[in-house]
Amino acid sequence: MASLLALISSAMWGTADYFAGRMSKHRHPFAVLGLSQIFGLITGVLIVLVSGDWHGQALGFDGYLLYGALAGLCGYIGLACLYEGLSTGRMGVVSPISSMSAVIPVAYALITGDTLTAITSIGVVIALVGVFCASGPELSNGLPLKPLLLALGAAAGFGLALTFISIGSQESALMTMVSMRGATFFVTIALAMRFKTTGGFSKNDMPLLIFIGAADFIANLLLGVATTKGLVSVAMVFGSLYPIATALLAFKFLNERLHKVQYVGIALAVTGVSIISAF
Repeated sequence: MASLLALISSAMWGTADYFAGRMSKHRHPFAVLGLSQIFGLITGVLIVLVSGDWHGQALGFDGYLLYGALAGLCGYIGLACLYEGLSTGRMGVVSPISSMSAVIPVAYALITGDTLTAITSIGVVIALVGVFCASGPELSNGLPLKPLLLALGAAAGFGLALTFISIGSQESALMTMVSMRGATFFVTIALAMRFKTTGGFSKNDMPLLIFIGAADFIANLLLGVATTKGLVSVAMVFGSLYPIATALLAFKFLNERLHKVQYVGIALAVTGVSIISAF
């Protein structure tokens, strides 16, 4: 169950990223991010109201509020580094390194009690290498310092966010995600006031923004639930496969050519997932 939830999370996350990337070609990326995050918060509040699942300890180190807020802030910092890094034009440097964010929660899970068999560990490594390759690394021209540092910043931000999601979800996955979106809501409002703009979106943009926000929220929620149903390390590896969904959608609908290394990466990721699932 945990692996299935994490895989669905990856598919939804990658789909949301694909549509957010398309919209960001016409609108400012941070405006797309900010408004979609607000719709994500609305989605979470609606789920809470419908399900009535607002129980759980909120405050303290055993509650969900602190970790949800930290996850939101770290994720926002990761996205800021990612967007700034991508703006340098070195997508082949920034995207693959940032996609390795799963290493942080996997390492945390192993340190705090997860135990993997030797064959499962091999599957985890193969899957992570596959995600890196599927993101299209372009290292032939070296690693310029600024994009490299921004990519590492993005990986750290995303990795810490995933770690805090897994911790908070042990108390309440749903309320952790709502807390996460609540934190990003205040960041979004602060940025909108600072730059005195809401992005200039039209009514026609709203359905897609709602979808991006809702899909992103549900993807995070499913991953959070997955961490409570099985090994956190395995759930995080499966949840890290989202770049593959984004790349395949771009290939299908935008006719973006996949490089040979991406085909290799997809094959490795599938192989790694198959090994983990089988053993």
